[in-house]
Amino acid sequence: MTQLVDLRGKRGLIVGIANESSIATGCAEAFKLAGASLAASYVNDKAKPFTVAVTERLKMDWVAPCDVRVAGELEGLFDRVKAEWGGLDFLLHSIAFAPKGDLHGRVVDCSAEGFALAMDVSCHSFIRMAKLAEPLMRDGGTLLTVTFYGSERVVEHYNLMGPVKAALESATRYLAAELGPKQIRVHAVSPGPIRTRAASGIDRFDELLERAAARVPDRTLVETSDVGALAAFLVSDAARRITGTIIPVDSGQHLLG
Repeated sequence: MTQLVDLRGKRGLIVGIANESSIATGCAEAFKLAGASLAASYVNDKAKPFTVAVTERLKMDWVAPCDVRVAGELEGLFDRVKAEWGGLDFLLHSIAFAPKGDLHGRVVDCSAEGFALAMDVSCHSFIRMAKLAEPLMRDGGTLLTVTFYGSERVVEHYNLMGPVKAALESATRYLAAELGPKQIRVHAVSPGPIRTRAASGIDRFDELLERAAARVPDRTLVETSDVGALAAFLVSDAARRITGTIIPVDSGQHLLG
């Protein structure tokens, strides 16, 4: 019997490695351990050293710039995938952004510009990546994104990102239905709160972590390696009949309301 999670021969693109503590880093470690060939993007020159520290440690095939807000950069990233590999087997989208003023205020007070930017970076970029990945996944593949249960329940201080993540989860389901005939599977992984650079932008995030640790059934917070283990399974052939899911990996936090 072959091992359940075997990614040997698969090529994966990771978008969202900000540093060693990123959820995307935990996923990349799991993908690499299972034998995948990996590439990654960095958002700008300031972020590059932190991303490259991870890609070099994991001996990824290559790394390239990509700021989804800059015209042409996302397309350039997928041109690089085609030039380097000729195809793609899986993709991890692990990026989100909202302007601080809009993120820290009430949803009812958010600006049209802030809402549009948060939706573009955090949700529509996943749709754009799916469109660019589709012709590269000639033998099928898997698209993953990262969400949070604040999409379906009101989480104090999560604010604007709640509606944005709800849109991302809906997009996941529609993409799964549309791309399924091409054997392209689409999932959103929903971790519990993890102390990452992105999460540090959420107001009073430390309090959110403390409350989660005190209430989840096993009284243990999730680590990036837990998310990585689930992500590696989802992109493997063992999950070939699973698609369109929003899967929590949150120590049971989603049970609590």
